[in-house]
Amino acid sequence: MLSCIAAIFPAFANDSIPDRAIIVSGNPDQPGHAGNVAEMYSRKNLAFEDPAAPRFLFLDKKGVVALGIGGYVKAVGEYDLRGALDDNDFCVNKIPVPFDPAQRQRFGATAAHSSIFLKLVSRETRFGRVIVYVQTNFTGDNGGYGLKLKQAYVSLGHVTLGKTRSTFADGPAMAPTIDDQGPTGQTNAKNMMVQYASPSYSGFSYAVSAELPSAKYTLAPDTRSISQRFPDIPAYIQYGWDKDKSHIRLSGILRELSYRDDINGGSNHFSTGWGVQMSAVAGIYGGLKAFGHYTYGKGIASYINDLDGLGYDLVPESNGKLKAPGVSGWTAGLQYNFTPDFFATASYSRAQLYDTTAMSGDTYRYGQYIAANIFYNLLGDLRIGAEYLHGTRKNIDGQSGSANRIEAMVQYSF
Repeated sequence: MLSCIAAIFPAFANDSIPDRAIIVSGNPDQPGHAGNVAEMYSRKNLAFEDPAAPRFLFLDKKGVVALGIGGYVKAVGEYDLRGALDDNDFCVNKIPVPFDPAQRQRFGATAAHSSIFLKLVSRETRFGRVIVYVQTNFTGDNGGYGLKLKQAYVSLGHVTLGKTRSTFADGPAMAPTIDDQGPTGQTNAKNMMVQYASPSYSGFSYAVSAELPSAKYTLAPDTRSISQRFPDIPAYIQYGWDKDKSHIRLSGILRELSYRDDINGGSNHFSTGWGVQMSAVAGIYGGLKAFGHYTYGKGIASYINDLDGLGYDLVPESNGKLKAPGVSGWTAGLQYNFTPDFFATASYSRAQLYDTTAMSGDTYRYGQYIAANIFYNLLGDLRIGAEYLHGTRKNIDGQSGSANRIEAMVQYSF
């Protein structure tokens, strides 16, 4: 009888279950479900872009397992002025350089970043909780609509296996934006991995993983890309306070990048990539908090938003071989919560590529990204927002281009 009533009305039988949850089936009074639902609704290590907890819950009769189904519909309208990007994502590396008079303005709209996910949580076992998570969105291929896998992983206690956000990225320290591309210098890669994340010891925690590498090169004559031979190894150590609402994190990554030199009979070569990152999110006073990161390394372009996919993990040297170029990325911003349902943010981000003496003049040198936005939770799970974006790309020959965008969003989470 309880499950039938709860299927119609928001959950009420167990105080541990939030009012927004709808029990589709099962008995919420079973003791094990309190911990399951608490884990289901946890936002630990999540970024602003990650979906809220699922609205619809399936609970088994014995309090062992909870299954949630959720997601959001996100519709965005945008207008570019004084420089435009032919893309719904505000990707600074795609800004025309030099300025293209044909690209002064652009109107666009998309719902492609809407998302659906499933999350299963078990009660504690001797190995810890089992968590299964699958998330898709509708970005498809070539800018079209179609389901695309975003995350899929299984966690058992402190060990995670599958595709999720890299250990080198710090989700909670990322800038909140309507734009799904996100700030130019932000690290937000998602990889296949096996990860160990420790429990907290007086606020201190750490994690280490082995991740499937994604690498793209700018090739010199008689060189070619080959399959990678070693996993990427990122790790971090973190100190958190204020119930983990604030933290500071030091991250590092090591990579071995493989390529082949076909001169003189041919031989395989390895170039070592590495990176370090300091990131933080911290309450300052009242509703004001700060967030951001600074990242520097060599051969880690695939981990930085604006450099990913451009072929900058390895680039040519003057002797015809390949090297891991230096790259940097950083973001700094502030968020102010006027009320629990109304907040605004402002942030600045920059990405830069170094060691490009053997490359052509139209090679990317740096990009800048400025974002200012407001968000309001209008009716519970219905969120609206507005945003201004400014981007600048400059090449190594000194030429540059810029773009400006105003966009508005309606998002409903379920």
